Amino acid sequence: MSKNFIVKKSDLNNQSSKRLDLFLTNKFPELTRNYLQQVIKRGYVLVNQRKAKASKKIKEGDRIEISFPRPAKIKLKAEQIPLKIIYEDKNILVINKPAGMVVHPGAGNKKGTLLNAVLYHSPDLKRVGNKIRPGIVHRLDKDTSGIVIVAKNDLAFQHLVKQFKSHTIKKEYLGLVYGHVIPRKGKIIAPIKRDYHNRKRMAIAGVGQGKEAETDYEVQRYFGKEYTLLKISPKTGRTHQIRVHLNSIGYPIVGDKVYRPKQNFVDRSSELGVSRQFLHAAAITIEMLNGKSKKFAAPLPLELKRVLKLLANE
Repeated sequence: MSKNFIVKKSDLNNQSSKRLDLFLTNKFPELTRNYLQQVIKRGYVLVNQRKAKASKKIKEGDRIEISFPRPAKIKLKAEQIPLKIIYEDKNILVINKPAGMVVHPGAGNKKGTLLNAVLYHSPDLKRVGNKIRPGIVHRLDKDTSGIVIVAKNDLAFQHLVKQFKSHTIKKEYLGLVYGHVIPRKGKIIAPIKRDYHNRKRMAIAGVGQGKEAETDYEVQRYFGKEYTLLKISPKTGRTHQIRVHLNSIGYPIVGDKVYRPKQNFVDRSSELGVSRQFLHAAAITIEMLNGKSKKFAAPLPLELKRVLKLLANE
């Protein structure tokens, strides 16, 4: 894929010049700054028909040409890894993913993923939907446990993709957060974009920026003034949406090492025995191919139940 740009005054944010790598991160918010710097270093980016460094200052009127290298092929390999199957028929597979497992192979995670395990269970899945991530229609963060639905044929794949895109699928998460959440029910509407300072993070975007994101929440139980168990229902499916949204209103997820207040914050997750973020995809409701709605549920993992029991006894 190649793209051409003529630098406009608006691209420079009222400055006379801007670094080439910063210009490109604004043009491609879905890509990390580090990746784009590597693309520049390898000579895939031309400024006025000449190779340039990431630090090059570009000005209004400059012509930028970028030709992205073909992604390295990841060989999908079936692996005999145990799966917690909640439901299965000829069309879909519903799995309770454990925390610590990546959904599909990618950079740095070429084996041991949920997809590797699913391919062993259902070898024909290789021909379904996306060749890179066959059968995968949605994802969970590595350290989030809970329900993942996999399509077993193209008809089911397209049917599920359509539902996720139209936001008609109902998702319910359970999350333990710091603080006494008020009000008991609420809605967070705030666009999300890639963090300008750290491209591996997401952040709340300004007006007219980012992608729309909406999250509903409802208090399930208070544990004194220090912790609250929430039922969380994201209406959209942005990267790290729940974690970003809750942190933005002052209630970060317990155990989250990435999204938490920068000042006056005390991490008590180790005291509670929480070794990962306390976030679990507990239920999902989809429309089956026969047109009927069906809800699937995954129980809270034992390690998270222990945390709630500990808090209840304090």
